[in-house]
Amino acid sequence: MAATTGIMIKIALIAAVMVAPLITETAAAAMAPPQISCGRVTSTLAPCFEYVLGGGSVPINCCTGVKSLYKESSTTAARRNVCFCLKSVTSTASPAIIKNAKALPGKCGVSIPYEISPTIDCNKVK
Repeated sequence: MAATTGIMIKIALIAAVMVAPLITETAAAAMAPPQISCGRVTSTLAPCFEYVLGGGSVPINCCTGVKSLYKESSTTAARRNVCFCLKSVTSTASPAIIKNAKALPGKCGVSIPYEISPTIDCNKVK
């Protein structure tokens, strides 16, 4: 009977060691902030399209979106997602559009850790 109990304890310990990493990974994933999708970036910045395409004054609701997106980008992963989206959007844009896009954060009183550009290396964004 003692031998059976010893084997059962060993099996229980092995099972616990095998399951613990799965529980930890699941808990970490549940606690991680949601990622920011490119769709979220473009919809949040939609009020800025008129300014980016034609210049002029920046609409108030555009800056509201810029500031909201800035606040949501609280992790390196989120900032990189936003960067990749902006890089993609500017990849086919004219120099005038890129110039307006680069100026947008500053015009809204936000400082981002990279310059909006079709050539930015978003993997270096911290």
